[in-house]
Order: sequence, then structure tokens, then C-alpha cells
Amino acid sequence: MLLEVPRPNIREFDFIVIGSGVAGLFTALHLTDHGKVAVITKDRLTESNTEYAQGGIAVALHEDDNPRDHERDTLIAGAGLCDLEAVRTLTVEGPDSVRELMRLGMRFDRSAGELVYGREAAHGVRRILHASGDETGHEVERALSRRTAVHPAIEVFEHTLLTDLLVVEGRCVGVDALALPDSERVRFVAPVTILATGGLGQAYSITTNPLVTTGDGMAAAWRAGCRLRDMEFVQFHPTALFHEGSPKFLISEAMRGEGAILRSEDGEHFMPALHPQGDLAPRDIVARAVVAQMRKDGTDHVLLDFSPIPRERFLSRFPGIVGELAHRGFDIYQERIPVCPAAHYFMGGVATDISTRTDLPGLLAVGECTSLGVHGANRLASNSLLDGLVFGLRAANLAPRLPKLSYELLGVATQMTPPPVRCAPVAVHGHLRRLMQDYAGVERDGESLAEAQQVVGDWCRQLATVPSASRSEVEAANLLTVSRLIIEGALARTESRGAHFRTDYPEIDDTWRRAQVYQADADGGPVITYIDIADDGV
Repeated sequence: MLLEVPRPNIREFDFIVIGSGVAGLFTALHLTDHGKVAVITKDRLTESNTEYAQGGIAVALHEDDNPRDHERDTLIAGAGLCDLEAVRTLTVEGPDSVRELMRLGMRFDRSAGELVYGREAAHGVRRILHASGDETGHEVERALSRRTAVHPAIEVFEHTLLTDLLVVEGRCVGVDALALPDSERVRFVAPVTILATGGLGQAYSITTNPLVTTGDGMAAAWRAGCRLRDMEFVQFHPTALFHEGSPKFLISEAMRGEGAILRSEDGEHFMPALHPQGDLAPRDIVARAVVAQMRKDGTDHVLLDFSPIPRERFLSRFPGIVGELAHRGFDIYQERIPVCPAAHYFMGGVATDISTRTDLPGLLAVGECTSLGVHGANRLASNSLLDGLVFGLRAANLAPRLPKLSYELLGVATQMTPPPVRCAPVAVHGHLRRLMQDYAGVERDGESLAEAQQVVGDWCRQLATVPSASRSEVEAANLLTVSRLIIEGALARTESRGAHFRTDYPEIDDTWRRAQVYQADADGGPVITYIDIADDGV
């Protein structure tokens, strides 16, 4: 039976940016001298992972710091899988990118007119710029969204959901989307499309990520034939608030940078015995230590003790966290706070080069939806916002130099019948999140992964194609697609490295110093190839 897909409304631009976090908006604002820009986001303009970032932006701006030391800390945290050129690009170009962010209105915390730097896990020095104490992401989003919303060269499309990349003669020429809540078909046509769609935290039942993080850009790129990379590496933040009936609220790593410590149920300060950096060890190590302590205590949380932080310092540095914990009924001066690990950041994504090119001509990608080896197997704390700035600026510099659309391609793009939408039953989402949490979480093993592979593979084969669908149905299909790749990669990588820990292969294996790259076969399943990672010297 032929599906009758309605003709879309068609909008033409010079550039399309999908996503409204730091990477998307920074890119869009730097394209405005070169043409008309569409910013497409499936929720409000300000709803993204960026909005919820607490800690800050890691950057070597202080006179006692330098990009080479920042590079070294990034490489160590990345556990041997970082691409040295990508890391060097991040740390060397980071200072100018942050200065440009400040020019656009970003207000970092200062003391006597000088920038104030915080300390976070696995950093050798204090290099974390922050705003309003612990509301850096909110301030970034404020600065960028305010300019985006009023810029005459930018048109913002809120509540507009990407469904597919539009490909003509092997080139991306735009996107098909649904205007919500009515799911009206819309087509955006442009010579250059830039994915900045963020992560996939909603694949897990315990996550710090907002509801919008459903892997949409990665899934669309996969369907369009792009390679994805390093999908097994999901970073779990060790200190999300554990509170029955509450959404998972992140308690910033910067708190441990200021002196907060993790304790067991009976009060033991357990991290110093497990790692030389104690509570400031890399996130993957702390997250696994917390899980091990929970197992030992027979609890579903450990305790975070704020008492080493002076009260005045606590209030000035962490006003957002103090307020949120008080709102949820905690007396931070009288009690220790229950915390547990939660899915937080994704090191995998659409494979790009350091110029942000994907496999598909006309398609660039930036931010958390990408993987070019800059974070390796484990992202260094507060490198994520810097990643969006540095590579967002690179995308904006490259995009105007890419070929324009010919009249022939433009004609084809506007006349093509849109493909039916891929969807999955909404009920699948809840089952998927629990399965991923239990079988592909902080700890994994071959038997559980194989079971998850079978279940998710069966669900993927049952995906339906329909003329239109709801947001939740499209998101469920996208999460199935990316979850399948996480499981396949975790099953294939028979070692433990960074954020990927196999209890049946608990050691690092030097033969696995390579990235896994995924390409879809004729049936949409993954074929894995490898990129050897050069010795980074650390």
C-alpha cells in the first residue's frame, strides 16, 4: 500500500542550523554576515543541555595556565583514545573562542574586575570559568539566544522536529521536519546544513539530560548514510541527586573542586584509597567507585558531604544548587546529600573531521552529536561548552566556502516527495530506558549486552513508516536507532577503557587503542571498522 505523504511547506535559506544549544547558536550567529540562517529547534529556543550546564567552561586563559597543560589533562582523561590534533585544536583555539563569547555578551564571574577560575576533576590547575556561581549554562544560553532571537539575518523555528536529511545526488540540500504540535510537514532547503542536535541522555532511565536529548541528529545522519563513531562511550556523572519522585538534578563536580567529599552510608570517605586524585579523579573512575560502594553498602546512593566548604563560599559559589536542594527539602548544613551516577554526556556521535565535515557533502556537524576524538573515551570536565564554541566557530568559517546549490539541484530539492516518517510506539521508550540503564550503563558484560542486542534489534525491525507521526513516536524511533549502536559497540569492545567498563573484560587492552566506526549495511544494521589512535605521549 502506497503511503500518501502530504506535500511540505518549503522554506529556502543559505544555511540551516539544527539545534539551539551553545554549538548551534554560536555557529548561527557567526554565519549572519554570509546569508540567511534558519535555526530549527524542536522545543523552546533556550531548551538544550547547555541551559543545564553548571560547572563552567574549561579554558587556558589564566597567566599561570597554558593550552599545552590543558591538552595534557584532556588526553589523560580521554584514556588513550583522543585524537591529538583535535585536542590541540580545542585547547589552542579555546581562549579566542571564549573571548568571542564574552564579546557577544557572556558575563563570567569576576572578583575585583578579574576573572575567577574554579577547579574540577582531573584538571591540574584552576581553569574553569563560571557564571552566577553554578549557572554557567543558563548565562551562555541567555547571551546567545537573546542575540539570536532579534538578529535580522536569523529566523528561528521553535517546536520544529527534524525527521530526515534531504539528500539529492549524494549531497545534503536541507531537511524535512514536522511543525509541532500538529505534525505539519515542513521542508528547509539550503546549500549547507549544520547538525547541532546534542546528545542522547534520554536513552537511559537515570539521566541529568533534559527531555529533548533523544539522538535525533545522529539517527537522521545514520539514515542518510553517514558514519558514526565511538558509540559505546556514554559518560555517567557520579553525583546526580538521588531523591525519590524527583527528576535527576546534577550536583556539579565543581563542588568537589571546592572541597565536598563523597562518603559511604556509614560515613567512610572512600575515594582517597581508590585514586591519587581522590574525589577529583576522572568522572568514569568516580562513577564506578560510587557504584561499587553502593553495591557494598546495599544502597542505591552514596552521600555527598558539603561540610568542608565554608558556608559563605558555598552560598556565593553555588546559589543555584543551594536553592534547588532547599526547594526539594534538603538542609545542606545539617545533612549529607544522597547522590548516584546518571547518564550525562555522550562521547560518540556523527563522525567528522576537525573542520566539522561529515561524510555527506553539504552537511556539517558540531557539539555533542559529533565524534572526532576530541574527548576520547572520557570527556574532561567542562570541556563540553568549549567544544561547542571552538568547533561551532570552525563550522561557521567553513560553511560559506562550500559550493552553492545549482538551479537543477534546487528544483529537485523543492519537488521531491518527502519520505514517510520513521516512528515507534511511545511505550517502547520506557522499556528501552530501563533496559539501557540495566544492561549498558556504568558497568556492562557480554551476556547482558547480547540479551539487549536481541531485544533492541527486534524493536528496530518493527519500526513503522507513516505519513506523519507525533514527536514522541519519532523520538522513540531515534532512541532505538542510537541505542542499538551503543549496544553493538559495547559488545564489540572487549576491554574496559574510560567510560566503557566491561566486568568480564575489566582491564585496558592496548590492542584496543582504536576508535570504532559504524556504517549502515543494506538492512540498516551496523558494520564496524576501526581507526588506530596514535600514541599521544601521556
